[in-house]
Amino acid sequence: MQWKKPGSEDYPALIELWEKSVLATHDFLASEDRESLKKGIPAYFPQLDMKMWFEDTTFIGFSGVNASQLEMLFLDPEQIRKGFGSRILNDLIEKDGIKLVDVNKDNKPALAFYLKNNFQITGESEQDDQGRDYPILHLGLKAE
Repeated sequence: MQWKKPGSEDYPALIELWEKSVLATHDFLASEDRESLKKGIPAYFPQLDMKMWFEDTTFIGFSGVNASQLEMLFLDPEQIRKGFGSRILNDLIEKDGIKLVDVNKDNKPALAFYLKNNFQITGESEQDDQGRDYPILHLGLKAE
């Protein structure tokens, strides 16, 4: 598996994959909130250490990191449960020093994924970063 740093020309592919992933995994998200997020998410890309992940030439997903916080990790729904997410996460932990991640409380599969990959719940917020009523769980990497 390899990655490349996306440029602005890659943003449409990132948004397309983001929407496919969110539609498949975020059934708790209201459609108007999803559309609002879709419009706003490109503004975050330049602020993060972004990586587009590939298996051979297949675009698997993307990640965005800020310091030791994993801000986003989205996979193509067709690539979920094939081990790619764990491989990406482990690479980010080892090479980028990821120690923290937030996850929607209602996104049970994502929570299970992070708990399986050595994270633990360290706190909770009743609203997301935009002040919407989507509870967020704060997770930290377990100390070894």
